[in-house]
Amino acid sequence: MAAEEQCVVCSSDGASDVEMFAFSEATPDSVDASFDLVIGHLEEIIMDGGFQEMQRRFMDENYREFEDTEENKLSYTQIFHQYMELIEGYITAQLSARLPGFSMATFVQSLPEHKEEMTGDIFDLLFTFSDFLAFKDMFLDYRAEKEGRGFDLGSGLVVTSLSASWQALR
Repeated sequence: MAAEEQCVVCSSDGASDVEMFAFSEATPDSVDASFDLVIGHLEEIIMDGGFQEMQRRFMDENYREFEDTEENKLSYTQIFHQYMELIEGYITAQLSARLPGFSMATFVQSLPEHKEEMTGDIFDLLFTFSDFLAFKDMFLDYRAEKEGRGFDLGSGLVVTSLSASWQALR
């Protein structure tokens, strides 16, 4: 890669075997294309059973520590750092294998630029890396679910037999 070329989400040394990441000049379109490519791979990674099992195991080991209070325990910070190390390490290894030259640090720096367009589970997960309150909320939601206190949509639903509705229309 020439000195004037800029790698959009690659390491600072510019090493990359993926042409998608090598551009003479980084343009908004090239940055968006690189970001979208990484997001596509991230979706595959987090939907994989291995990732799901690893995350569930970690949450099962730690969810009882979290309480729904304004005060945060010191242990939350320790769990947060362990989570970041485990999950970010796994994702970085997977992305690096798929996209040689990938840099998680560079990618994370690009997240705020795409915040408005981000929705869904992938982005919730990404924000748990940088937003402690999102991380804590994830654990509180998990605890509520494990303890049977999850939000119940069933109380607002009404089920009507189609045959009874059909008879009423005749």
